[in-house]
Amino acid sequence: MALAAAFAFDQGTKWWIAEVVMQPPQTIPVAPFFNLIFHRNTGVSFGLFAGNGEAGRWALVAVALAVIAMLCVWMIRAERAWVGIALGLVAGGAISNVVDRLRHGGVTDFLDFHYAGWHWPSFNLADAAICVGVALLLLDGFLGERRQETAGIADGRQP
Repeated sequence: MALAAAFAFDQGTKWWIAEVVMQPPQTIPVAPFFNLIFHRNTGVSFGLFAGNGEAGRWALVAVALAVIAMLCVWMIRAERAWVGIALGLVAGGAISNVVDRLRHGGVTDFLDFHYAGWHWPSFNLADAAICVGVALLLLDGFLGERRQETAGIADGRQP
């Protein structure tokens, strides 16, 4: 469910920005620290590896599909519901960005946060879903270690 929601919300917002809001493309100030913009990122996070042409695009798609396949296997095997949700957010966001690469040659970014002339690289809801999913996985990792320590103390395995 999280995978489908992340994918649908991201694709819907990207369509709305590209086809409705950004006709013509422009910068729309929303708050003193936030703009809506239109940008196609041909690289990966923060624009890294952009400019590698068609070969680079297809390499990024191939790597992303391999990662998505591993995430889906992990998601199916997840023992805790929230781990499945976290993995769904990551996989759904990744799938949506792959669809953008295949359809448009790059990922549609439109969220632009800034402060005192410094801009965070623009991003989209897929990127946000991926970050939230990864944060939940890290939290689960920390809590999992804590649960194991607590269980070990409770049954006498640890001093």
